[in-house]
Amino acid sequence: MTLRSYPRFITLEGGEGAGKSTVLAALRDTLSASGSEVVSTREPGGTPLAEQIRSLLLDTHHEPPTAQAELLLVFAARAQHVRETLVPALERGAWVISDRFTDASYAYQGAARGGDLAFIAELERHVVGIAPGMTLLLDVPVAVGLQRARGRGAIDRIEAEHEDFFERVRGGYLARAKAEPERFRVIDASQAADAVAAQAVAHLRQWMGANA
Repeated sequence: MTLRSYPRFITLEGGEGAGKSTVLAALRDTLSASGSEVVSTREPGGTPLAEQIRSLLLDTHHEPPTAQAELLLVFAARAQHVRETLVPALERGAWVISDRFTDASYAYQGAARGGDLAFIAELERHVVGIAPGMTLLLDVPVAVGLQRARGRGAIDRIEAEHEDFFERVRGGYLARAKAEPERFRVIDASQAADAVAAQAVAHLRQWMGANA
């Protein structure tokens, strides 16, 4: 099964504390100002059922899932998200911006947890079936990102992982970007938030011009 790529589907990726929420807001405002319908969403999540799965995955009070259970729960949430939120919006011509998508599984459940990348690819083909047209990777040194994330207050189960886990996440993301340079735009997210957002908006405007 070949993945269907949607030019109006934009994803934001990066480790903890990369500033995805700030960038997402800037992209959403830019697209809205152009008169386009914009749907902004996140993973895990994006539907009521998927948000419940997110709680199971991130809540530190639940029994921690095994690596295999975590992978399958993420893809269960994604399957619901794709069918109920993403595809309907894309098919009606809306722009969709998602805070994380399948690349996150290759980075977190694959590179960081040691999951089988070929199996993740099979799940992507058979459960997801779609791919973003452009992915913005907000790359930040692990120590910087964790300081930001843990400075926000209570941390979730993933944010509580050790630094070496996040080094593997970062390496996984950079490997994905190197393998698919036509889709990825890598932004230095150690810069000030407004500078990062400005670069992201510049990439978006260029992409919009090429996919009007």
